[in-house]
Amino acid sequence: MNLAETPRQHIDRLWARGRALLGTETAIMGGAMSWVSERNLVSAISNAGGFGVLACGSMGPDLLAAEIEATQALTDRPFGVNLITMHPELDALMDVCQRLGVGHVVLAGGLPSGVAIRRLKDGGAKVLCFAPATALARKLIKLGVDGLIVEGAEAGGHIGPVSTSVLAQEILPEVADAVPVFVAGGIGRGEAILSYLEMGASGVQIGTHFVCATESIAHPNFKAAFIKANARDAVPTVQVDPRFPVIPVRALRNKGTDAFMETQRTVIARHQAGELDQKAAQLEIEHFWAGALRRAVIDGDVETGSLMAGQSVGLVREEQPVRVIIDTLIAQAEAALASRAIPATPGATAPRTAPPEPVA
Repeated sequence: MNLAETPRQHIDRLWARGRALLGTETAIMGGAMSWVSERNLVSAISNAGGFGVLACGSMGPDLLAAEIEATQALTDRPFGVNLITMHPELDALMDVCQRLGVGHVVLAGGLPSGVAIRRLKDGGAKVLCFAPATALARKLIKLGVDGLIVEGAEAGGHIGPVSTSVLAQEILPEVADAVPVFVAGGIGRGEAILSYLEMGASGVQIGTHFVCATESIAHPNFKAAFIKANARDAVPTVQVDPRFPVIPVRALRNKGTDAFMETQRTVIARHQAGELDQKAAQLEIEHFWAGALRRAVIDGDVETGSLMAGQSVGLVREEQPVRVIIDTLIAQAEAALASRAIPATPGATAPRTAPPEPVA
């Protein structure tokens, strides 16, 4: 750190490209969490200086339009919309974003087409995509994305197989000079944010920590489960049959976890009996989580619903306003920087530079 800088000035310099891309005070993105990342939480994150991201999920065009307009009524600051590339109405959803002047779109759930990226950019939006490997990061850059998100297996919801720290080491040195890169998965303290910024990231994305924000509409039972949980409670689901590949989902273990295993077995048995073709069976398995997540988040069914959570859930200890969460993360990063600048105590013994002589 330049001694002429304050810790906050240093942090602002580290994530300057991320702030410029997002148009925000801080380069902290909110993860797009279905049923949680709606107008209230998204606007609160943006109003607190972060970058809220609406989770479109399975919404149709009309519902997405209503949610965007409701969010715009709650904040005049930048926010984004997360669209799933496999959505059957993706084109219509992109039209909605363009019509309502959405400035940033995050494409998730699969490798987006160059056509989709160009369409959004031609409509005036900045486009961010997830990069699970260096080769795909380079491909996305060639397709014209404005920013990348590198999300590791510690995250909640659908996850890949590689940890955040390894992905960051693999991808940041290769592509961080080309576009701003945001690191996600398992981030719950400011020291971690600082470490990724110093590795070359332009910002971070945080989801689990915002679930228990005061402004989050998640059911009190859902929040209580997060506050009670530790990191080891957030486990990935298991695939029953390799013929029906299931993207692992990290969630707090409960009866719903066991129900998902049984759902896989039942659907596979129906396929083998000729009741479902493979595609329909695969879709039914994936649809399990949509209903289970809503039951938990909205209805408070924490016994059989889906408690999607990242491993940083162990660092969530209370319900707090979004602004307090963001300010605390930044204060932790600032304190880590300030501690480095503390001069050595006069008269302190210097560390040994050579091993002691052996005793005769």
